[in-house]
Amino acid sequence: MRRRLAEFAAARHWQPYHTPKNLVAALSVEASELVEIFQWLTPEESARVMTDPDTAHRVRDEVADVLAYLLQFCEVLDVDPLAALAAKIERNELRFPVRKDRES
Repeated sequence: MRRRLAEFAAARHWQPYHTPKNLVAALSVEASELVEIFQWLTPEESARVMTDPDTAHRVRDEVADVLAYLLQFCEVLDVDPLAALAAKIERNELRFPVRKDRES
């Protein structure tokens, strides 16, 4: 996907605009558009959001936009997003160990 997005941008000569600053700003905007869909929903309504075809389509589009900008950001900065996530999970496992005194 990162390569496909890079090829898509290159074919349109968008690389000069794909700076880390611009991409992270675009990522923030797209994440905000995803938030907007859920903004005034109750927790129960938000759990059912994918049952409405029009809203589900909007959610999928915004998820795609967020992911696309995140992957493009990672491409520009040479960050492996899966390796970054794995490392973060490992740090969080150490930071937040499972408490043995808690019931499941």
